[in-house]
Amino acid sequence: MSPLDRRGFVAAAGAAAAAVTVNPLAAAAVTGTPGSGGDFEDADRGFVAALTPGVVRNAEGRVVWDNDAYGFLEGETPRSVHPALWLQSRLAVKQGLYEVADRIYQVRGLDVSNMTIVEGATGIIVIDPLISAETASAALGLYRRHRGARKVTGMIYTHPHVDHFGGSRGVLPGGAEGDVPVLAPAGFMEHAVSENVYAGPAMRRRASYMFGAVLPKSPVGQVGCGLGQAVSTGTVGLVPPTREVSRTGQVETVDGVRIEFQMTPGAEAHAEMNFLFPELRAVCMAENATHTMHNVITLRGAQVRDARLWARYLGESVELFGGRADVAFASHHWPTWGGRDIAEWLGLQRDLYAYLHDQTVRLINQGLTGREIAESLELPPALRRVWANRGFYGSLSHNVKGIYQRYMGWFDGNPAHLWEHPPVAEAKRYVAALGGCAATVAKARGFAREGDLRFAATLLNHVVFADPSHRGAREELAAVYTRLGRAAENAVWRNFYLSGALELREGVEPAPASAAGADLLMALSVDQLIDSVAVRVNGPRAWDVRLTMDWDMPSSGGVWWLTLANGVLSYRSGAGRRPDAGVTLTMTKPQLVALLGGKGLGDVVVEGDVSLLRTLLGVLDSPDPMFPIVTP
Repeated sequence: MSPLDRRGFVAAAGAAAAAVTVNPLAAAAVTGTPGSGGDFEDADRGFVAALTPGVVRNAEGRVVWDNDAYGFLEGETPRSVHPALWLQSRLAVKQGLYEVADRIYQVRGLDVSNMTIVEGATGIIVIDPLISAETASAALGLYRRHRGARKVTGMIYTHPHVDHFGGSRGVLPGGAEGDVPVLAPAGFMEHAVSENVYAGPAMRRRASYMFGAVLPKSPVGQVGCGLGQAVSTGTVGLVPPTREVSRTGQVETVDGVRIEFQMTPGAEAHAEMNFLFPELRAVCMAENATHTMHNVITLRGAQVRDARLWARYLGESVELFGGRADVAFASHHWPTWGGRDIAEWLGLQRDLYAYLHDQTVRLINQGLTGREIAESLELPPALRRVWANRGFYGSLSHNVKGIYQRYMGWFDGNPAHLWEHPPVAEAKRYVAALGGCAATVAKARGFAREGDLRFAATLLNHVVFADPSHRGAREELAAVYTRLGRAAENAVWRNFYLSGALELREGVEPAPASAAGADLLMALSVDQLIDSVAVRVNGPRAWDVRLTMDWDMPSSGGVWWLTLANGVLSYRSGAGRRPDAGVTLTMTKPQLVALLGGKGLGDVVVEGDVSLLRTLLGVLDSPDPMFPIVTP
């Protein structure tokens, strides 16, 4: 593409974006609506009963889930919510026990995800037991009230995101798992806990924005997240898998039920699987196909997913399961019935991710940056009009940028962007160049009046970062964020904008959080536990510290040799102790978890200079769970 063509291409995209900025709701009239594919009928189909009231509490009486808080969604569409998002939330909020097919039931609306229950020869197989033990227990109780007190004879995790395993102790309480088979894809355990080892605290802070955790549930606040309504805040645990699924075509039988698997690693999750119940003519699509555009990159933070692989797996699903299933269900949203409709839904989701990938890469090779591609790329009408392809959870804009990031990284090639000032220093310079805070705020008001809320936000953000005490700029920016949030079809964008507005006005508020059960911490390997310490070392504070330490852990199969030098905690494992270790700790993994959790040495056997342990602990930072996002 020549420079002239490129300028025209980008200018046309900018003009189109400006038109949308002036009237963000206009898109609702352009594309499809639910019902054309029977979405409302499908979401209601097979309804058995609801949990009444739709509220779940923990043992202390704290509410960990409240679906009844969304009763306002029964009203007319308000001006404060994008019309399409309002409809999507009305679909996602439906709560209760549903019959999906003969011997297959789902409990929906008791967490952000669904729990599916398959009736076997002697009991039930539970698929994806929600986030919290409390919500999973409530879901299982609802099923049993209407289908009988059947015992759990199997459990399946589709993939290692917490909303698909965290409630496992509500299904199999501690000590109750016995010989119950627990199936999971290869690599499940590594990935189930790895996110929490490295950037978990930062991800959780951003997730509070993503899911609108501190927003009121109301037409002017949080109305859902597009994939479901919200995340529960109960107790997270993990019953370890006992049976690994590692290849497409693998067949397992659980409680007399035959299951055929398709492996899909590297798409929606690092380890994931779809599976068919051939005798029941039903297929579980895990989270690989839903009734929304999903995230190629999630705004809470994560590694970029592979849209190319994602599309390829969905194409394979059509071939593997075509003509063999009368219903397809997933771990979010409502099922799809009928072989033709299943094939069409999977094919359109396949083409969605393939188009995003291929066209982004095409434009990368034309010289466009991620931001430019996000402004210019449009889905073809045949994909755009499909309700399940609309951007309620993922968005075309941030997915395109994620694909660009996967291939090209953060740098767009322009040397002006190679060594930019950090936000506060940059903001002060911009504000000074624009004539000061008052002049910059006045210019921002002008752009807001003209409908260019995006640039108004850019200017006001510079003022807030240059002078966080400027109440006028904070309020103006909060008002702009509120307008942007209310206009957003994407629920996650809405939650980010409205959470930012709330933080500007009221400061950082603590978000309700789940409690990690002991078995989740015990699932970490010794290497991962050491890594969790290494990423907390305050480098400058530890520059001049040098120490050696051995962790002798016979029950874990070895000795771990730790060295702190040059601000880096490095380690290796072996069969014996080092003779020159400054201190050796002999302990079990539970003792190590307790030590790292601040509970002291307890019965740990210490040989050598125990002050070295205090030195190591003294150079560790504690993560900040409430760091500011919209202010410096």
